[in-house]
Amino acid sequence: MSNKIRLATVWLDGCSGCHMSFLDMDERLLELADKIELVSSPIMDAKDVPPNIDLTLIEGAVSSEEDLHKALAFRKNSKLVMAFGDCAVTGNVPSMRNMFDVDEVYNRAYVETADTQKQVPRSVVPALLARARPVHEVIHVDVHLPGCPPNADIIFYVLSELIAGRMPDPMKIGKFG
Repeated sequence: MSNKIRLATVWLDGCSGCHMSFLDMDERLLELADKIELVSSPIMDAKDVPPNIDLTLIEGAVSSEEDLHKALAFRKNSKLVMAFGDCAVTGNVPSMRNMFDVDEVYNRAYVETADTQKQVPRSVVPALLARARPVHEVIHVDVHLPGCPPNADIIFYVLSELIAGRMPDPMKIGKFG
């Protein structure tokens, strides 16, 4: 049986910059690879939420029914959940749409600014929630890591602390906002 930490990463409504910053840890990823088992991530082709996850990093705001379903499912299967980046921590850019109702958002995106096929999609595109929300508003979050995106050095520090069984304080080593 492996003693590695079972790690999952999830991408909700955001730009993927936090995942890019994760990959920006460069050779330190090899150091982490000895300590973690990546069980689900957008860079994999996982279709289901695996059980018994030790730590899930959730990037992005909860903006759609699909996002909400993912956040709830990963929370249910994870010992620890980290809100990963400003969109997950505060709602950031995705929450800018909150000043409009959902029909106005759909109309602007799919009718007013479209050159052809002006219609609101009723399938394929996940249904939007009334508001884009930070992750902690829909599930319990154990660790908040702000940043747009978080710096790779801070990501490495936080993961190293969590792997060692300590609760990190990202504010000790980074400036945010």
